Amino acid sequence: MDVNITLSLDDKLVKDVRKIAVERDTTLTGLVRDYLEGLASEHAASGRKRREREALERSFRQFQFRVGKKNWKREDLYARS
Repeated sequence: MDVNITLSLDDKLVKDVRKIAVERDTTLTGLVRDYLEGLASEHAASGRKRREREALERSFRQFQFRVGKKNWKREDLYARS
């Protein structure tokens, strides 16, 4: 379903943007539609990234454990027989 909206824009802005639309082989309406679709996609992607990050952080908390106090020295790791 398409919805019509009305915008109040400065005449100079409309003229400038129409020139851009012609250069891109589209219309002023097409430019506005493409911009708004891109904005909606970015918003959806950022929400998805946030949910994925939160799920990852939950899994880190779930699998967090302590291994105890360090009782070795760095040199011990490289000791040769």
